[in-house]
Amino acid sequence: MPSLSSLHFKNRLFYVLLAAGGLVALAGLYAVHMMESHGHIISGMNNQIVWGIPHVFAIFLIVAASGVLNVASIGSVFGKAIYKARAPLASLLSIAMLAGGLTVLMLDLGRPDRIIVAATNYNLTSVFAWNVVLYSGMFSLVVLYLWTMMEQRMNPWNKPAGLAVFAWRFILTTGTGLIFAFLTARQAYGSAVLPPMFIVLSFAWGLAVFHVVQANIYAWNEKQLDPAIMNRKKNLLGVFVIGSLYMVAVYHLTNLYFSHRVGFEHFILRDGGIYTNLFWWGYVLLGNLVPLALIYLPGLGKGKCVMLASLLVIFGAFALLYVFIIGGQAYPLDIFPGYEVHSSFGDGQIASYTPSIYEFLLGFGGLAIAFIITTVSVRVLNFMPQDKAYIAD
Repeated sequence: MPSLSSLHFKNRLFYVLLAAGGLVALAGLYAVHMMESHGHIISGMNNQIVWGIPHVFAIFLIVAASGVLNVASIGSVFGKAIYKARAPLASLLSIAMLAGGLTVLMLDLGRPDRIIVAATNYNLTSVFAWNVVLYSGMFSLVVLYLWTMMEQRMNPWNKPAGLAVFAWRFILTTGTGLIFAFLTARQAYGSAVLPPMFIVLSFAWGLAVFHVVQANIYAWNEKQLDPAIMNRKKNLLGVFVIGSLYMVAVYHLTNLYFSHRVGFEHFILRDGGIYTNLFWWGYVLLGNLVPLALIYLPGLGKGKCVMLASLLVIFGAFALLYVFIIGGQAYPLDIFPGYEVHSSFGDGQIASYTPSIYEFLLGFGGLAIAFIITTVSVRVLNFMPQDKAYIAD
């Protein structure tokens, strides 16, 4: 039973954290104001690189929002008790991250008021229009799913709602992958491998985020997670990390098979400077191999190691998205295959990109929104996993 002094300290810490999150969110809104007032010229984006750091944050939040629901799906759809106890928290995290990611995307448009046009006029031949439906549908289904878990009279509808969310999150992540898969003009994109790759990546990223949040909630409530539950969840994270590394390798090997994409692959894997370093050292080594070592090496795989592994997986996610999104745009368009193209517009040259402080503020503002939603909800409602005596199922 926590002492009164401990409760008083936690209350003060809660408001300090809430105030810090609010300040970061306000900084993001300030960045939006500056970019709307002065134009995107104050950012590092240009005519070649039109998706910058804010899109790295937004895509991570959206993909992880889908992946974190895997925890809930294993419980509700497949009947695994230890995961079912975590379904409410996983659903909350999904809503929070989806809200943060979509806010960044909306505010990075330059004209946020145009969201009304996007919401009322649909071009069904555009994958972006599809995603408007997918995102709003995801919000609605996850809220309904939470209702079936937290309202006793709605419990009989929990499994149908869980099945709907399970199917919809696969469709949503497929839609996110299709945004890039349909961009055939860029050598980095235009691949049928991208939708399944994003689905597998979402598994690892979502579970890593869940581990970090769950560890902090348990520490806040001065509780210890059952070692047997920790062991199962960290092994699942390891499987997802291996799967995501495999899919990324398949994506690059597929590109190497086509002669018109060999130049791009050499750029990313060998000659790309920051992009090459981020890929090999940031994503492959720190984001995958080190976490796998922390999870599986004898003597490791304990609480702090799993926490560190999860944080490194998240870091690797940002490294990969930076390489994929920005590196994919930096490589010049192959307008006339077999010919060298030069012009005053920089055609045929590697595009330069240096993100501005406003882009980082906007990206961290999205994280702050997800943080505030999660922190307040966990404080007000009971999202703490309620584990019964662990029985292998």
